[in-house]
Amino acid sequence: MMLPEDLMLLFVNGQTGKLRVDSISADNSLAGALLIELVESGRVAFEPGGKKLQVVDPTPLRNPLLQEALGRFDKPMKPQRAVERLRKKVRDTVAAELESRGAVRVEHRKVLGIFPARSYVVTDEARADEVRRVVGDVARGYRGADARTGSLITLLHAVKSVHKVVEGDKRDLNRRAKDIAAGNWAGDAVRKAVEAIQAGVVAAATASAAAASSGG
Repeated sequence: MMLPEDLMLLFVNGQTGKLRVDSISADNSLAGALLIELVESGRVAFEPGGKKLQVVDPTPLRNPLLQEALGRFDKPMKPQRAVERLRKKVRDTVAAELESRGAVRVEHRKVLGIFPARSYVVTDEARADEVRRVVGDVARGYRGADARTGSLITLLHAVKSVHKVVEGDKRDLNRRAKDIAAGNWAGDAVRKAVEAIQAGVVAAATASAAAASSGG
């Protein structure tokens, strides 16, 4: 499975069917995960100036989720803008991908009998438990981070959600997540991209939260 799918499994509360994080945090971090996958696929990279991400290889991707995301890069854009572009309906598309894999079942419901909402039933509990165990072991300091767990924890840290998906002392988890986010668990090119995407996720989440607050 890809980073966005593992991240979504971390977000889903298997007992309630709801997400462990707010929608703003989920959308921005899932978009960041998509962006990391595009960078690691070699389709997207920083332009020579190093400020904006652009498509460097338009070869179609077999995964429909990544291909649709790649199609949103119509011009070079800063990481924050890329996250903002990719977050549109990202929860629905990632959940649909998980459903097609038999990992999650999406159930539609209504809040107060009026407002449409979704519940997520984890059907591949073994996969969900494994993702949570591996990420939890790294976040609690039982093992070192690799490129995958490092990316997941960095994205969780960007939206201040590590303690919401991993059991443990909040202060200790946040401290370790901060260290992991700044660590050397990936090559230089990926590390640079992840750092920029992390900053983009933080900026996008801050902007969207401010917009939601002013709108309310």
